[in-house]
Amino acid sequence: MIWSSPIWFFALLLVPVLVGVQYWHYRRKRINTLTFSDTEFLTELPGNRLGKLFWMPYAFQHLALILLVIALARPQEQNVMIEKNVEGIDIMLVLDISSSMLAEDLQPNRMIACKNAIDEFITRRENDRIGLVIFARESFTVCPPTLDYRLLRQQLAGVDLGMVRDGTAIGMGLATAVNRLRNSDAESRVIILLTDGENNAGEIDPITAGQLAQAYGIRVHVIGASVDAPTAPYPVNDPIFGTRYHQIPVAIDEEQMQAIADMTGGVYLRATDNISLREVYEQIDQMERSTVEEVIYRDYKDRYPPYLIFSLTFLALGIFWQNYTSRLL
Repeated sequence: MIWSSPIWFFALLLVPVLVGVQYWHYRRKRINTLTFSDTEFLTELPGNRLGKLFWMPYAFQHLALILLVIALARPQEQNVMIEKNVEGIDIMLVLDISSSMLAEDLQPNRMIACKNAIDEFITRRENDRIGLVIFARESFTVCPPTLDYRLLRQQLAGVDLGMVRDGTAIGMGLATAVNRLRNSDAESRVIILLTDGENNAGEIDPITAGQLAQAYGIRVHVIGASVDAPTAPYPVNDPIFGTRYHQIPVAIDEEQMQAIADMTGGVYLRATDNISLREVYEQIDQMERSTVEEVIYRDYKDRYPPYLIFSLTFLALGIFWQNYTSRLL
């Protein structure tokens, strides 16, 4: 609620002046009096009860004046409509789900840590279509680019090992994401590829997939997720002795991943623990921001009519009380 002419509120200073004048006038009318030795019989006179309400017309007048001042100040309701012109980004998240993602150099393991980091990345985005591709020996699209982040996060939560045959077909995962974005009309198209190993399967090698992304003007950011050490602990379920750990080699072809990022205008980043993994996604989140322009329209609706109507109503009640009810006093 805003006021179009708030200067009228100064008129409220007249209310105490009016009260003072009316009180003085009332006291002046009571100067001429008669003295009675006993006034008990006066209580039986007609109009005695109404006489106690002599102040009613004055109260109606005061209320009428206050409401009239509010109406003259012109209260208005302001409706703000914001029109956003968005330069959207289409993003494909590509996640490695090979069996090595069970390694526990990230806590509680690489798979869960990476899914949590991706989920946080999705929650920070606005106005961008985001999709999800997973790969092991084969690749497929879990969710095409969408603005329904709730659905996307549900699909991400359901991703697990064993959904496709084991292996690491980085090129196939990247090529699948390129295929999803090649016909996109978005101003900017981005792929964020996460892997913990080297390409060892698939019909398309990573460099060729990177060249496809470059040809379509798609930027590729690559994240390597594993400890910076020769080996990482990998859990093995033993039916007799329970869970045991043995060390598996850490092998990320960083030179190849860097080449893919460079040729497409992206970056290659290494995440060696949970904290650095979140920081990597936060860094990419800041790099890939959509441009939003806002055009604001304001719509004003006058809300003074009810105040004016009540003001006239109280004024009429005051006149009626003073001119008709007073006859009964």
